[in-house]
Amino acid sequence: MTPPGGHCWFLGGEVSGVEEVRRFVRRNAEAGAEVIKVMETGGGLTKGGAKSWESQFSDEELDALVEEARRAGLPVAAHAHGVDGITAAVEAGVDTIEHCTWMTEDGFDVREDVLGQIIEKGIFVCPTVSPHWPMLPKFFGPERAEAMFDAVRTMAEAGARLIAGTDAGVQRAGFDGLPGSLTFYEHLGLANERILAMATTEAAHALGLGGKTGQLTPGYRADLLVVDGEPLADLRALRAVETVLAAGRQHEIGSHA
Repeated sequence: MTPPGGHCWFLGGEVSGVEEVRRFVRRNAEAGAEVIKVMETGGGLTKGGAKSWESQFSDEELDALVEEARRAGLPVAAHAHGVDGITAAVEAGVDTIEHCTWMTEDGFDVREDVLGQIIEKGIFVCPTVSPHWPMLPKFFGPERAEAMFDAVRTMAEAGARLIAGTDAGVQRAGFDGLPGSLTFYEHLGLANERILAMATTEAAHALGLGGKTGQLTPGYRADLLVVDGEPLADLRALRAVETVLAAGRQHEIGSHA
């Protein structure tokens, strides 16, 4: 969901006003949607649209969206870069925040009070880290990149429920980039055990699948990644994939990824 001409308008879902928002959610629920995604702020992918730190929906529209999604039994994921957009998404009660970069017009500002609400409400945060994250200092400048890194580190140290994701599908973010992106959290000082949980158990809970998959437990789906090495000791082992089991079906890997 995005306003007319808003971020990613070219993917569809343009709406304006509370009633259109409600109809959009109902229509997608009836069509079999399993999640409602709202572009609460602008983004760099859309030229001529709102800036990444600028909000796109009113509080009334966002409240109506979440209320209608709850009525349909659907979770809400909010694309939010800007501080104001993050704050509005948290107050509306979304389930996940994508990016959550705490961006302002002239920098970054992690609001401790809002972060406290994120933690209290159990809202999951996916920083959507690119596998090419080491290039960020060159792309944004060392100081700005470090400020972005610090924002994620602050959330991690405060106890926010971070999950691993890459924003796969956009430029320079392929669908095979998760292992490379995980090294970002290693760079921040997080333990490998927590990083792996962010990519498995925590991610499953964020998707509403925590009772079915995300861990090696009797009664759960047989979703297994078999690698040559010990990821708890070295995350690079995740690149040496030997076998994949998805819902119990085995998929042989011809060579290491």
